[in-house]
Formats: sequence, structure tokens, C-alpha cells
Amino acid sequence: MLTRPHGSSLGVLEDVAVERFGEASTVVYEGVARSSSELAAQARRLATGLADIGIRLGDRVVVCMANCPEVLVAYRAIWRMGAAVTPLLFLLSEDELRHAIVESGAKVAITTPEFLPKLQAATVGLTVRCVVAGGPAERSPDTFSFDELCAGAEAGLVRVDSHEMAALLFTGGTTGRAKGVVLSHDALSAAAWSATLAGVEDHYAVTLLPLPLAHVYGLMVSSMGLHAVQPSRAVLMRWFDPTAWLTLAQDERVEAGAVVPTMLRLLTAAPLESYDLSRLRRLVSGSAPLPAEVRAEWARRVPRVEVVEGYGCSETAALATSTPPHAERAGSVGVAAPGVEVRVEAPNGGAVATDEDGEICLRTPSVMSGYWQDPDGTAAALRGGWLHTGDIGHLDADGYLYIVDRLKDLIIRGGFNVYPRDVEEVLMRHPAVAVCGVIGRPDREHGEEVVAFVQLRPGVEAITDAELKAFAKEHLSAVKYPREVRLIDQIPLTSIGKLDRVALRRLL
Repeated sequence: MLTRPHGSSLGVLEDVAVERFGEASTVVYEGVARSSSELAAQARRLATGLADIGIRLGDRVVVCMANCPEVLVAYRAIWRMGAAVTPLLFLLSEDELRHAIVESGAKVAITTPEFLPKLQAATVGLTVRCVVAGGPAERSPDTFSFDELCAGAEAGLVRVDSHEMAALLFTGGTTGRAKGVVLSHDALSAAAWSATLAGVEDHYAVTLLPLPLAHVYGLMVSSMGLHAVQPSRAVLMRWFDPTAWLTLAQDERVEAGAVVPTMLRLLTAAPLESYDLSRLRRLVSGSAPLPAEVRAEWARRVPRVEVVEGYGCSETAALATSTPPHAERAGSVGVAAPGVEVRVEAPNGGAVATDEDGEICLRTPSVMSGYWQDPDGTAAALRGGWLHTGDIGHLDADGYLYIVDRLKDLIIRGGFNVYPRDVEEVLMRHPAVAVCGVIGRPDREHGEEVVAFVQLRPGVEAITDAELKAFAKEHLSAVKYPREVRLIDQIPLTSIGKLDRVALRRLL
């Protein structure tokens, strides 16, 4: 069994990994393959360039980029010089970007040309320098070319304690202002080690990466090479497109990949049978619950491809549970990943029985150091030595975890618990429904009432809210079915593709 190295910074682990598989492991982007050794050398030069424009030990550097190899180079350079990465999704609004940049105290933001104007607008009045990768940038005292910063000498390694901050990332902010999550070098290393060990039994030499690297998922994926036991080939997409995904899966002979449910749904709308996916063996879905009908559609049309779910959160560096190869269970997000403990807790703090719902709590070396400048929030989340996730779920007799819903999203109607996901699963089975979201609204008689927002499939003939309500009533108990169904053009999503219940509540 692999042994996780303790006490080493990501910079130290990176140097060791490059010595092990530096030339054999590659990243493929837009048809060009680059070895880990090449990327590491560029990162050492970028570290020099970042130091030249003022980055020092302990500083935060924002990375807000479309997917490209330069994201990986930036991470390695920042860790090498003892600074911390603050990854921000390019889908965030100017206001959300500004909030994260101000809260982090970042001095430099690395971006790609298409997002430079938004970053500049978000940093008006702030002392933040922008570095632009992958295209020309208008030179100014506060704007620099990525290539220009990579033109100097290779920097040496700055030694930092493994308990120091390696990343400051901000949660999605769906319940208000985003919180800063502090992850140490050890935490990111532990998550990468756990993910690597979980896949050792069934190694995948070629993987396809369509999810944003400038996100907690990207941090974890970019760290997995630190513990690799075999050379690998990662095929990177700038951003997801179903046709491009299928073409790459075919041409690059992809064996595995990570996706979110929205991507899987879009892929099922494409002609899967027209592509040679004979090498594809496994897809891992995360970030949100995978609808049962999407899983069933994949099983029907591409039965040899195993579609499984995993579970994690920003506070555990994106990983908590994984599904062992060839041992998936429908509706489950798998078992505790190596090194992770999972406990389901009752409201009184005690453990619940098997198959009984409660709050999911986690204990793992990859857990956050705490929330940025928020000791009270940290103490509440990490009470008793366990991370309290705010998610509701249960464990079966074999340790498989099932996510029921978010604790904060629970609807209490007439004293009975109604989980929005239960209602959404039923409505999604209606052939006219593309996407839906369920929330509660205040009600004088029942305390809360169930309201469903529904987006119809393209080309669907007119269907009434009464018909959808009747369908739900047929398949749900009298407590659960929605008394109100609203048809809307598009269900709002967060910047990482999750259902945005805050936006739905605003629509009420």
C-alpha cells in the first residue's frame, strides 16, 4: 500500500514527483503534449517572475483562468515560492470576484485574455497586478504577460512548513457572502494521496479533464501527480462542450474522466453511438446529485462505461468518499475514501443508526485549517474534532453513503420533513421536464409550503402546471407534493453548475 508522506510542502513533493515520472507523464491541450518536466521548469521560471513583481512568502495569488496548462504552471510556481493559491471561477460576477480579492488581500491575479476586463473592473481602486496567460495583453504598470514573467532564471525552492496555508478558496456563496476556506499543504497532499490510492486498484492511463481547474477540484487534481504510481496522460479541455468532449474521448482513447451531472445530461442528448468510446471505462460525477434517469440512460446506451458518484466539499479539499471500481450502488456516493472517516450525527450530537438520516460529519487529514479570519465559524464547523458539513444523509450496513439533501434546504411542512431532492427526483421523471428546483415558502397554516420551479425540455408541447402538480401528487405523499408549480425559462445555477436555491427564493 502507498504511504502518504507527512511534513513536506507541495513544492518539495513536486520536485520528487518530477524526478519519478517527469518525462513520462504529460498534459495534452489542443493537440499539444507537454511533459511534467517541461511544466515544472516553466513553473520555476514563473516563480522568479512573480517574485520580481512583489510576491513574497505567505502572499495570496488569485488564479482566475480558463483551463490551460498555465493553470498548473501557476499553481506549482505559487507553491514553490511559499505563497498561497486563491482559485476563483471565471463565471463569478464582478461583485463576487471583488469580494474574494478584497477578503484574501491578494496582490496579483493571473488570468486569461477573455477575463481580463472583468478582473480589471473588479479591482478598480485596489492595488492588484494582473498577469495574462495565453494571449497578448496591453502592457501597463499593473498588467504583465505570463510569458514575459517566465523568461527569467529558474527559482529555487522556498521551504515552508507543511501546516502553512497552500490555498485560500472561497465557497460558492449560495447562502450569502462566500466564506474563505484555508487549506494547508498537508491537507491538499492528503486529498491527492487519498484520490490516488482510491484508483490504484484500477489504474487509468488517460483521463479527460473538462471541469475548471481554477476551483477546489482543480487544486486536488493538480496535486494528484505528487503521489502517482504510474505515468499518466491528462487531456485538458479549455471548457466543456459535448461534441468536443466526445471527439477527444474518441481520438485520445480516453479511459476515465470527472464530470458533473449537467455535463452527463448534455452528453446523453448527443449521438453517443456515433463515437468510438471503446476505451472509456469510468466516469465519476460530483458537485451535485446525479439524477437516476441520467445514470439509467448511460447504462442503457453505453453499458460498458461505469458511471459512479463521489462526494466532497471545499472544506475537505474536494474529497471525502469515492466508489470502489466495479462496486457502485445506485444513489450512493460511495464509501469513505482512504484516510477519511464518515459519521452521521443526530441533532443531539450522537451517532444515528444504520440507514437513519442525520448530518454528515467527516474526519480526515485533508480537512481545512479553518475559515479565513472567522474563529467562531471555524469552531462551529469543526466542533468535537469533526467537520460538520451541513449535508443530510445516511450510511448503509456496508458503509456506503447516501446524500439526502442540505440541512439548510430542508422544508418542514406541518411538522413533517420534506427533502427538496425527493420532490425533484420525481418531477425529473416526467418526460416534459428538463430541470427543476424545489424550495419552501412561508405558509401561515403549515409553516412552510412546497414550491417547484420547472424548466421544460426544448420542443415540448404546452403543458400546464396543474398537470405537473398532478404527476407529483401521484408519486409523492400528501405531505411532499408541491402545491405550487412555476414554469420558468431557465433554472438558475451557481457558478459551478449547482442549483441556485437563493436565486429561486428571490423569484418568490
